[in-house]
Amino acid sequence: MHIAKGFDPRLDPQPTELVAPDGQVHLGLFPDTVALINGRDHDYRRPLGQPAPRRARHFHYKQFQYFGLVSDDLLIGCALADTAYLGLAFFYVFEPASGRLREHTWRSPLARALTLSASPLDGESRFDQGKVSIRMGYQEGADGRHKSLRVTLPDLELRAALHEPAGYRPMSLCTRTGISGWTYANKVAGVDVAGTLRRDGREQDLAALGNAGGHHDFSAGYMRRETFWNWACLSGRVDGRRLGLNLSCGVNETGVNENCLWLDDVLVKVDGVRFDYRRDDLQQPWRVTSRCGQVVLTFTPLGRHRERLNLGLFASNFHQLFGRFDGEIRLAGEAPLTVRGLHGFVEEQYAKW
Repeated sequence: MHIAKGFDPRLDPQPTELVAPDGQVHLGLFPDTVALINGRDHDYRRPLGQPAPRRARHFHYKQFQYFGLVSDDLLIGCALADTAYLGLAFFYVFEPASGRLREHTWRSPLARALTLSASPLDGESRFDQGKVSIRMGYQEGADGRHKSLRVTLPDLELRAALHEPAGYRPMSLCTRTGISGWTYANKVAGVDVAGTLRRDGREQDLAALGNAGGHHDFSAGYMRRETFWNWACLSGRVDGRRLGLNLSCGVNETGVNENCLWLDDVLVKVDGVRFDYRRDDLQQPWRVTSRCGQVVLTFTPLGRHRERLNLGLFASNFHQLFGRFDGEIRLAGEAPLTVRGLHGFVEEQYAKW
């Protein structure tokens, strides 16, 4: 595994496996992707210190992986989530010009239809249910890292790939969540995308889409029993420069946060972020600003994927809104970058799991 360029001495030592042989999890902000997320090896405890029983070790561990593509012409999102109680997969294709949205959600009791890779560098995550097949693949090579998404439906076929060039630094961190838990997150945004989308008797070249960029999220851990978060992400080009953005609040905020942007594949850390929006009308514009002043954006929703489920033991109220960002990116020593109509998404999610 390579160590990404631009090493910051404030970063924590790079582990190969997230959980050490003694069961303790490595915490901090890392220079690079952790090769093996062996989360179930963690010495997971009850709040008063006793070892957690096997059932709790299994059902309290959560994993999700998300692959997204943003462009002027299409927005595509696909997620796989293993909550132990329930496996979930969703997929959507949204066309900003027409407002046309095609979306699907599939559920699998006890996540029987779902298998998730324990490595963001080498492996494959799979969802198979009836005529639905989803594959997320991870591979490391001499030219960098490759992430792939294959979605096969009766009338649609997607083959997409993201490329992290050699030396690209992802956002890679692990923070405490509650007295006994932790969350590992690996985020990538603003990287090249390639592949094809076949539907309605025609084929589209993803690399030829206007202002196209890709993003990916690989997260796992013993998360809070009840949790809430906001998330914002965009990928594209501003004044000929490649821009990716990952902003969040509500999960990874103990010691370090996951907020960052990438400008021409160089990662820039961002301070805490504020999401201002109307909870009773999510279709109204959102304001997304960072305390450090580097990010000042307005998000205008164009469409939404939603999921609401209440099974008592398990509940979810999830909204992913896709639309346009406008505003400025203000980096020290550089002229402000003006963002005009760059596509991306924001999220509001409550989960009890």
